[in-house]
Amino acid sequence: MRTVQDVLTRLRAEFVEMPGLRLTPEQVQRLCGVEAMMCRVLLDTLVNEQFLSISSDGHYARLRDGAEPPYLRPAKAELRTEYSAKKAS
Repeated sequence: MRTVQDVLTRLRAEFVEMPGLRLTPEQVQRLCGVEAMMCRVLLDTLVNEQFLSISSDGHYARLRDGAEPPYLRPAKAELRTEYSAKKAS
């Protein structure tokens, strides 16, 4: 039988291994195979530990800490105009 600590460890690992993962409580229930009350305890625990945050639409996501890089942004390409393309004739 799995303990609460086992399920917490698994849930933390899922969020660490999949950056950007966002789950509803129902999805967490299915993922971890736990009942609704246990799911609520798990999610509340991870929010209180400041590992997860909850969005206004009810999704749970990993709360970033200072040790991780901030949200990644795509690099900007620089278009050089001094080189002109030759037209095919």
